[in-house]
Amino acid sequence: MAASIHRKHRPLRCRLRRWQQVRTWARLIREAEALWHVDVRALRRMGALELSQLIEEVPPMHRQRVNRWLDRYAVATRLHTVRSSEQSNNVC
Repeated sequence: MAASIHRKHRPLRCRLRRWQQVRTWARLIREAEALWHVDVRALRRMGALELSQLIEEVPPMHRQRVNRWLDRYAVATRLHTVRSSEQSNNVC
């Protein structure tokens, strides 16, 4: 009985973990983009470097969802997404 209850919560935990990861990627991108608006050249350069690294590190399966968060955060950055036929299963 306990095992069946545990299995029912696994998909929920998986979805929650995925949601948290996607939201974290979007928040990091928003923070890096905010550095563009600083007048200090070194901070702008650091923000650009950080942003380019973040864009490369976002897993392709999460990019569409990260883009939704970026839209909500009203930032300019958008990620290129993978077509659904190329996308693998949404495994945690």
